[in-house]
Amino acid sequence: MTYCTFCRIVSGDEPAEVLYEDETVICFRNRLRWVPVMLLVIPKEHRSQEELWRNLGHVGEVAIEVGIKHCPNGFRLLSNVGHDAMQSQHHGHVHVLGGTFLGEYA
Repeated sequence: MTYCTFCRIVSGDEPAEVLYEDETVICFRNRLRWVPVMLLVIPKEHRSQEELWRNLGHVGEVAIEVGIKHCPNGFRLLSNVGHDAMQSQHHGHVHVLGGTFLGEYA
């Protein structure tokens, strides 16, 4: 496998502000700050976006829970899949965005 930033975060070899972690899922703050709350929820096991979204399972449950906790007025869940959608990490992940009004152009 090629270099994977998210696998390195899971192994503790890269720093991250971890907000949730259990045996199979980890949630941490995105380094990008386009909106006040930008979290990433990932499976600890390396999977592609396609594999993750075909069975979101516990990752989806955690995304909802951290969204409710950190964005009580509402949040958006999304993922970029593929080059044309600007997917920058091959490790499957869900973005949790919120902390502000996500108007029609956000």
